[in-house]
This record gives sequence, C-alpha cells and structure tokens, in this order.
Amino acid sequence: MANDRGVVSDEIRALLEDEQDAEFEEEIARNPFSLKSWLRYLNAKTQAKPVKRYLIYERALKFLPGSYKLWWAYLQERKEQVDGRVPVNHPRYQILLNTLERALVHLSRMPRVWLDYLDTLVDMKKATKTRRAFDAALQSLPITQHERIWSLYLPWAQNLGVKETAIRVFRRYLKYDPSQRESYVDFMEKLGEMEEAAVHLAICVNDDAFFSPKGSSKHALWMRLCDMCARHPTAISRRLKVDAIIRSGLARFTDETGKLWCKLADYYIRQGQFERARDVYEEALSTVLTVRDFTMVFDAYSQCEESLLTARVAMLAEEEEPEDETDDDLDVEGDDTDLRLARLEDLMERRPILLSSVLLRQNPHNVHEWHKRAKLFQAQNDPHKVIVCFTEAVKTVDPKKAFGKLYSLWTAFAKYYEEHDDIDNARVVLNKATLVNFKGVEELAGVYCTWAEMEIRHENFEEALQVMQHAVTEPSQAIQRRRQTEAQGRALGGGKKGGEERAEMIASIPVQERVHKSTRVWSLFLDLEESLGTVATTKAAYERCLELKVATPQIILNFASFLEENAYHEEAFRAYEKGVSVFGWPHVKPLWSLYLQKFVARYGGSKLERARDLFEQCLEKVPADEAADFYIRYAKLEEEHGLARHAMAIYDRGTQAVPEDKRYDFFLLYIKKVEALYGVTRTREVYQKAIEVLPDEGAKNMCIQFAELERKLGEIDRARAVYTHGANFADPRRDPGFWKKWQDFEVNYMADDAMAMVQAKEGGGEEKDEATADAETLAREVAKAEEKAKRAQAARVMAGGAGGVKRKGGSEREELEAVERQAKRLQAVTAAAVAALERNEEEIDIDDMEEEGEEGDRRQEGGEEKEIHIHIEGDTEMQVKAKPVPAAVFARAGLEENAKDGEEGNGGSMGALERLKKAGGQR
Repeated sequence: MANDRGVVSDEIRALLEDEQDAEFEEEIARNPFSLKSWLRYLNAKTQAKPVKRYLIYERALKFLPGSYKLWWAYLQERKEQVDGRVPVNHPRYQILLNTLERALVHLSRMPRVWLDYLDTLVDMKKATKTRRAFDAALQSLPITQHERIWSLYLPWAQNLGVKETAIRVFRRYLKYDPSQRESYVDFMEKLGEMEEAAVHLAICVNDDAFFSPKGSSKHALWMRLCDMCARHPTAISRRLKVDAIIRSGLARFTDETGKLWCKLADYYIRQGQFERARDVYEEALSTVLTVRDFTMVFDAYSQCEESLLTARVAMLAEEEEPEDETDDDLDVEGDDTDLRLARLEDLMERRPILLSSVLLRQNPHNVHEWHKRAKLFQAQNDPHKVIVCFTEAVKTVDPKKAFGKLYSLWTAFAKYYEEHDDIDNARVVLNKATLVNFKGVEELAGVYCTWAEMEIRHENFEEALQVMQHAVTEPSQAIQRRRQTEAQGRALGGGKKGGEERAEMIASIPVQERVHKSTRVWSLFLDLEESLGTVATTKAAYERCLELKVATPQIILNFASFLEENAYHEEAFRAYEKGVSVFGWPHVKPLWSLYLQKFVARYGGSKLERARDLFEQCLEKVPADEAADFYIRYAKLEEEHGLARHAMAIYDRGTQAVPEDKRYDFFLLYIKKVEALYGVTRTREVYQKAIEVLPDEGAKNMCIQFAELERKLGEIDRARAVYTHGANFADPRRDPGFWKKWQDFEVNYMADDAMAMVQAKEGGGEEKDEATADAETLAREVAKAEEKAKRAQAARVMAGGAGGVKRKGGSEREELEAVERQAKRLQAVTAAAVAALERNEEEIDIDDMEEEGEEGDRRQEGGEEKEIHIHIEGDTEMQVKAKPVPAAVFARAGLEENAKDGEEGNGGSMGALERLKKAGGQR
C-alpha cells in the first residue's frame, strides 16, 4: 500500500509540474463533482498518453460513477486499444471486459453498454458466460429494449453449434415474438428436427390470426405442411395426425386436390402401407372434379403400380432359383407378380371410364358425355353395364338443366334394347320417355317419331299409326288449360309486358299438352295416313293440321299432291289458296309456283280470267328479287292463250318491277318478244324506254344494240343519232370499246360531219399549227349548236317509229330547216379543215387509222393526246348506195304497206331525214 501511494504521489507530482494541469487540478479540488470540469480536463489532455487519460477517467468516475457520458467515452477509448490490434486472448481484452462489467454495475439499464459487453464476450468466444450475459441483459433491460438484445442473441445461438441451446433460445424468443414462428420452422427444418418443425408449422396453419412476415399465404403453408408430412411420415406421425391434416387441406383448397391426394398416398407409401396407398388413389380417382387433377392422380397411381411391379421382378431376379421343381401351379413362396401385373393392366383399361366419371361429376346433366360413357361400355361387350349406365343417365339428368337433347338418351336406350331383339322393353322405355317433362316440345316429338319409326322397321304399321294418333290428339287437360290461357291472355292485354307474361305462361305448360301442335309429329302422322289410311281419313287429318295452324308449305304441297292423285283438283286448288293466304314471301314462293303451274296446265285458256286474277294476286306482293320468273310466266300465258298486247303490257310492267341488276336482261327478252310479235321496227320504242330507264352501263350497251339495229335497217342517220346519244354514257378513257365501234361505223359510213365524232372523242389535244387553228375554232362553235340539234333529232327519230316523228303545226318544218342550215355550215367548216390538213407535210392514210387509233388510245391512257389528221385521196364526196329494207323486217305487224310506200316514194330506202322532209311536204 505504501508503495502504491508512493507511485500515485509521484504521478500526481508529475502532473502538478505542468502549470495547466495545476489549474485543472485546483478547479477539480474545489468541485470534484462537476462533469464539465472533468470533461475540460480530458479535452486538454487529448495528446497525452492513454495511461494518463485512463487515470483521469478513473478519478472522475470515482466521484461520478453514474455518468453515462464519462463511462461511454472511457469504454470507447478502451475498445479502440483492442479492436484489430491485439488477439482476443490478450490481457487488454480482459481489462476491457472488467471495465464493462464495472460500468454495468452502475448502468444496468443502458442497452448500448450491454451490447458492447455482449459483443466483447462473443469475440472472446466464451459460450457459457456469453449465454449468461444475454440472459442477464434480458433480465435487466425493459421489454421494449429486448429486440436489440435478441437481434444478437438469436444469430449467436444459431451459429453456436449446440442444437439444444439453439432450440431452447429460439423457443424463448417465440414467447417474446410469436410471429417469427415461420423462421423457427425454417431453422428446425435446417437442423433436421422435422417433428418440431411440423408441430410449429401446424400451429401457424391453425392460427387464423397468424400473418407470415415473409409473405407466405395460408395455401403455401398448408402445402408446405402436407409436403413435410408426406416426406417424413415416421418422424411426424408420433405427434401429428397426418391423414387428418391432409384431408382438411383437401376440404379447404379444392384447386389443389390432385397434389394433396398424391401427398397423402405418398405418406402411406413411405410407411410401406401399399394397400392403404392404393385405397387412397382409388378414392382420389372417384372424387376429383377436374381433368388436371385426374391426370395427376392417375399418373402417380400408375407409376406407383409400375414401380411396385418392377421392384418385385427385380427382387425375384436376385433370389436364387429352387433346386427342386414341382408341377404345382401354386406358388408356395407367395409370388404375386401376376397379380401386380393384372392390377396395372386393369388400371390402364379403366382409364377412359374413370375419365368419363370425372367429366360427369363436373356436369352430371351433360347428355353427350353420357352417350360417350354408354359407348365405352358397349365397346367392352358388357350389356349389364350398358343398361345400368343408361338407367343412371335418365335418372340423373334434369330435363331443365340438360346440356344437349335429353330425348336422345331415351331413344338410344330403347334402340339398344331393339338391337338385342327386346322390343317389349324398348316400348316400355319409350312409353316412360313420353311422360318426361322435357325442356322443349321437339324433344317429346322426337320420342314419338322414334317410337313410330321403330314400329315401322318391325312392320308393325298399325301400332305406329296408333302411336302417332296418340301424339297428335289434344289431351283434355290441354283443352282446359288452353281456355284458361286464352282468358288470362285477354286479361293481360297487349303491350310488351303482357306479351312477356303470356310467353312465360305458355312456357310453363307441360310439353305433353303442346306436342299435338308439333310440325314434326304431324309430318310423320300425315305420311302414315297417306300410306295406311283411307282418302277420307287422310283428308280429315290434313284439314285438322290446317285448323291447328301447324302446316308448313311442304305439308300444303303434299296435301295438294295427294288430292290431285285422287282427282280432287278443285280441292287441291283450294288447298293452294289456303297456303298462299297463310304464308308470306319467300316461304310462299313454291306454293305460288306450283299452284300457277298446275292451274295453267289443267285449264289453259278456258279459265283465263281466273288465271289472270291468280297472277295478279301473286304479283301484288312478290318481292323484286322473285318477280322476273312470275312476270315471264304471266306473259307466256297471255302469248299462248290471251292477247299479244296484254303480254307486251306485262313485259312492260316487269321492266319496272324486276331489280336493277336483272333489268337489262329483262329488256332484252322484252325486245325479242316485240320483234317476234310486231316486227323489228316496233322495238324502237322498247329501246328508247330501256335507254331512259337503265343505268349508264346498261344504257350504253342498249345504245350499241339499237344503233346496230338501225344500221341493219339502213337507217344510217338514226344509227348515228343513237351513237351520239350513247356517247353521254361512255367515257373515252374508261370505255374505249364504245368509241371504237362508233369509229368503225363512221369509217364504214363516212359522212361530211364525221369529224364531229373525232372531235367529241378527242375533246382537245396538243397545240395545232396556225393553218388549222381558225378552222378548228369555228368547228367547235358550230359543233355545239349541231350537237343540240342532233340530240333533238335523235329523240324524235327514236320516238317516231316507222313513220317518223309526227307533230302538228309548222314548228317541225322550221326545226328541219334549222338542222339543214347547221349541216351546211358544218360541211363548210369540215371542207376548210380538210383543205388545211392537206397542206400539212405529214399525211395519214385511212388504212392506217386503226393502228394509229390504237396507239393514240395507249398514249391517251398515258396522259398524252394525239391529233388525228385524215387525208382523203381523190374525190372528197363519197357515193353511198342505199340498200332496200328486207321484207322480213315488217313480219306479222302489217307494216309491209309502209315499206312499199317508202320504196315507191323514193325509189328505194330513205333515211330518217328524207322521210321527215317528205312528211313535212305532205302536210
């Protein structure tokens, strides 16, 4: 002690040697409990040796043992001397540890000091002391600060390497924070403690308030638990009921039933309970609801059976063969290889049936799937299973929920009995089918028709007729209900709401009370009556069918045909009348067509007025698309038995009634008929009307035919006027064919005004030379007036017929004179143009016009225009010889006298202009 005091005194004496230290010492001596004085003193000794600073800290802490600031600064300087500088077994570590322990005596509530203390113990690898220090820290600190301790405690316990210590520490931590139970499960699974992991995972799954910090869902936890139970059945089965756990998962997660069933079977397989696993697979195949789950379970099942068979074969192969061979077929050692093989084959054969069961569990009202199932049993040649299948089907399927036609199951059931020559049972099945309240009337009608057809196939014609008579007979309940329905319908009134309620009321009536109005039933019944009944019963059946308003156009046609075969022609016509009054277009078309055909064929022209009335009734409501045929037949009737003018009037009406796309062809037919009845000249009126009515394309083609007709008749002026009028419908750029025909016409019948056509087609072009500029300008001015006059002349020519245009007064003569004056002016202009063209160096022959015309057309399509220069060699006047009009032109129309008068007056055929002049002179 004396020596220690001497040392201290020496140190104090050394400190006092410094004047600044003396000042701090005096201040501390006056007030040793001032923290600021000690801190100023320590700041002043920053550059001093650590030993001197440690001495000051120790003196300060002697007076201020509860100062956290002093302790924290002191501990930090102590840690700096050991961190990374000395090994953990150095004495400095022990000094640091002692200092921390002294600090904890005064600062036991400070978590930061505890953490430094625990870090130091962890670094020194003192397990027991560290564990006790962690426990002391948890005991000393408030619970709000425990999280900071556990963040070090858990990793240390997990990395310690002592399983029991880690498990106990983690269990204590779960009491503090149960939400980390999933982490505990992970840790236990890592340690191989599957039983402990499964128990705590089951706690997580059963706790509805549990929320996974890792974001795992209840489904994921369930699947993890089931997988854990299946993989480690021996360890887990001691504390958990694995079967109950997995089956509860099957009830909760229906979308994973396939996986859960496979895990449950795997659980028993790993325990060696193969028969129990087989039962699980069979139960799964009979309960799964989706094809995906079925495929998963079936594949696992077949793989299990195959693995067992393979293992058994390998086991037998390894065993030694017995030395003594016996003839006994029984295997005394219990060789079940054949049994296992038979099980596998049976499983593979049952796959289609099992799959069908899955689909039917999805929708037991699926009629198509029941049919497929029955066919599978039929393929196995097992009548008992087929009958059981059909019986189960008709009992299971709800008529109102059936997907497909339910009656097809009944009829297929009856047909199966029929194929096996059991007609009585087939009748029983069909009779029961007629009592089923099907969704629609057509299904019950199908049952009756199938029943009747079966009787016909077995030549039981009377029974077939009785079945159909029963079907078409209105039940007494239906009569009463119909009266009630009519009364309620009158009470409901009209309107949308009343119509909907009435429709619902009708739909609620059983199909047995509505089948007597089925068209399908009546069609078969009428066919049987015609074949097996008398004329009277058949007529009564047809009349009843019409009375119930269930007849179709085909039934009407059959009724009329039946009456005609039995020579009841007028009654057949009355049947047609009823049909056309009931049905509308287009359903009534075959009725009208056959009615008119039969009537005309029977009476011809003897009842012409009645036939006309029928045609008029038909044409009154016939749609435009169907009108052409009936107008042609009507006109043919008039041609054969009536008047020609009536036929022409019908054709004329038809040109307005038919649709636009058929109007052109109808006009061609009209023209042919006029030509046959009145001669060619009377077709001019039809041509004129066709040109007025038809669209541009049809009018253009009609103008071409009209002009060709006039050309054949020698009426060149008329033909040119028609071409001029048709030019309004033909664009030279888009329709060069029309202009080529007109050009060919003008080349063959060249006139003085032929250049008008060329100018109309060209419409302009490249710049001309100065020699022809004036002539062309004057020609265009005259052409406008001449075109107007030609159009008026063409209209009069087309309307005038054989005698020309007939007008009153002197206006006609004035118009003719005006046309002649314009023609003379055009001739003068054309002559001037020809003279100017002759002076050009380049000359074009008429023979080359066609080739250059084609080249000009090509250039015109390419955006170029070509001026055509025509050089006429020799005399400019062409001698055109008039040809006489053939006498056949005026066939049957009585126009021969007109033709003769024309020939006598002019010594030959005259053009339109000459005839007009002559007519004007006579007036």
